[in-house]
Amino acid sequence: MKQLFLASSFEDVAHRLPEFAGQAISGKVVTFIPTANVSQENHGYVLAAKKAFEALGMIVDELEVSTESAVDIKRKLESNDAIYVSGGNTFFLRQELAITGADRLIIEQVNQGKLYIGESAGSVITSPDIAYISAMDSIKKAPLLTSTQGLNLVDFYTLPHYNSAPFEADAETIIADYGTKVNLKPISNAQIITVLGDKVAII
Repeated sequence: MKQLFLASSFEDVAHRLPEFAGQAISGKVVTFIPTANVSQENHGYVLAAKKAFEALGMIVDELEVSTESAVDIKRKLESNDAIYVSGGNTFFLRQELAITGADRLIIEQVNQGKLYIGESAGSVITSPDIAYISAMDSIKKAPLLTSTQGLNLVDFYTLPHYNSAPFEADAETIIADYGTKVNLKPISNAQIITVLGDKVAII
């Protein structure tokens, strides 16, 4: 059964993770993928997410997809207990997941029931396609990207940072452009979208 915990700002909602997971997560190992943040100038939210996982008692095993070996990518994604994908540039993230084949491994693991935790870009990437997020993320940061197809783990399109600084105007632009075309689910920094099997909720 699929288990997805999709956020805009993980540090603001991390306290909700144990209840959602339905089990003791202290001592569990999370594959921590900061790849979307590589091309960004602000690294604060990645550090905050690490601290949030550690505060929950989880063990952070970092996996920088763009530089890690294929062997380590496969080992960490398959053997660790959960997968976290950070915020940053969604297009760069998608490019690197495709180049390394990590995308196929993530899809496989999530479809087998492994807990997936997404933050901002990490939430957007689960959608059927990521072109809708272009008002918030620059596609120019992913010159090798050949397709905007997402991981297609969900049938909706997460819109992070709704009504949250400094992305209010970008979010409204996306709603105006795509609100009637795709199933957008806007969430603020204080909200999450949970997916448990075929049950989807915004909390």
